[in-house]
Amino acid sequence: MRSVLCFGDSNTHGQIPGGTPLDRYGVTERWPGVMAQALGSRWHVIEEGLSGRTTVRDDPIEGAHKNGRTYLKPCLQSHMMLDLVIIMLGTNDLKVRFNQPPSEVAMGIGCLVHDIKELMPGPRGTVPEIMIVAPPPMLDDIKEWESIFAGAPAKSRRLALEFEIIADSLEVHFFDAGSVVSCDPLDGFHINKEAHAILGAALAREVEAIGWPDEK
Repeated sequence: MRSVLCFGDSNTHGQIPGGTPLDRYGVTERWPGVMAQALGSRWHVIEEGLSGRTTVRDDPIEGAHKNGRTYLKPCLQSHMMLDLVIIMLGTNDLKVRFNQPPSEVAMGIGCLVHDIKELMPGPRGTVPEIMIVAPPPMLDDIKEWESIFAGAPAKSRRLALEFEIIADSLEVHFFDAGSVVSCDPLDGFHINKEAHAILGAALAREVEAIGWPDEK
């Protein structure tokens, strides 16, 4: 059995658009669960989604534990050995409090890739396959979140290009979630149940397309 770690924020956690972090889609409705069903019994899919998670930044309001880099290494060691790590982060880095351009958010993703390569949590101490997933762009109307994410929608539309550049430079896989799904108008930055189904199926195809040998 192969294993894949899905490391992300509220859109991996499955937060329902317009709701709170306590309002969450079911296990089989979230994109990692959908992907697990599509990949079948040969794969163990591990969900690691946290609402508010950033790439490499301590959150002065929500807490330092929202820093994805702080948790990534113990998470990788906890789930060794991993054949694939999928990272879908970046939206929370666009909050006004961090004042980051899209290129800096992409560099944060790059730091996570470097950490994975350094730790080598793959089979027999190797570097696992790594896939960077750019989150779907935010909508212009983000409701009551406007003050927290002021200027973020325009920045979010540039994340896919910046992430793809980083992925190419680090020789890892890349997928643009915005090519298959959009955020829900209820809040403008979370994806709904239908989008989770589409994204999970699309990522399952991307995983299979990597080309895995019959024997590990």
